[in-house]
Amino acid sequence: MRLYHSSNVPVEKPDTKHSRLYLDFGRGFYLTSLHEQAVRYAQRFKRRGQQAWLNTYDLNCDERMWKVKRFESYDKEWLDFVAQCRDGKDVGYYDLVVGGIANDRVIITLDRYFTGDISQEKALGLLRFEKPNIQYCIRSEQMLKDCLTFIESKEL
Repeated sequence: MRLYHSSNVPVEKPDTKHSRLYLDFGRGFYLTSLHEQAVRYAQRFKRRGQQAWLNTYDLNCDERMWKVKRFESYDKEWLDFVAQCRDGKDVGYYDLVVGGIANDRVIITLDRYFTGDISQEKALGLLRFEKPNIQYCIRSEQMLKDCLTFIESKEL
């Protein structure tokens, strides 16, 4: 499967060590299967006056051999998982987590939910109309090494 990672540098040898804490699915190497989404995301680097690079990879592995968590929609399970990750709490060990991104509109809803401004039911109601963008978070160095192959980096 072809996956993309946007960055301000070429990333030939990805790792989880450079990941920020408190992201949607915790610390890991984040990618997407949506080319347009990756290109849009790379524009944030250009807005900051930096270079923007689109890194392309091939993910090839038998998921049955790895601990994988998939979210098919913005639902209660996704909301609880993201809330815990963004709060820095342990969500269990996974090699790969796949699901929707908390985009700007989703983040506003999440912030209101986290502060208690809206209930879980209200948050889920608002999220129901969001079309998930897809993110892949590889959380284990071993999976990066065994399953992800660098193809190329292109400056945008």
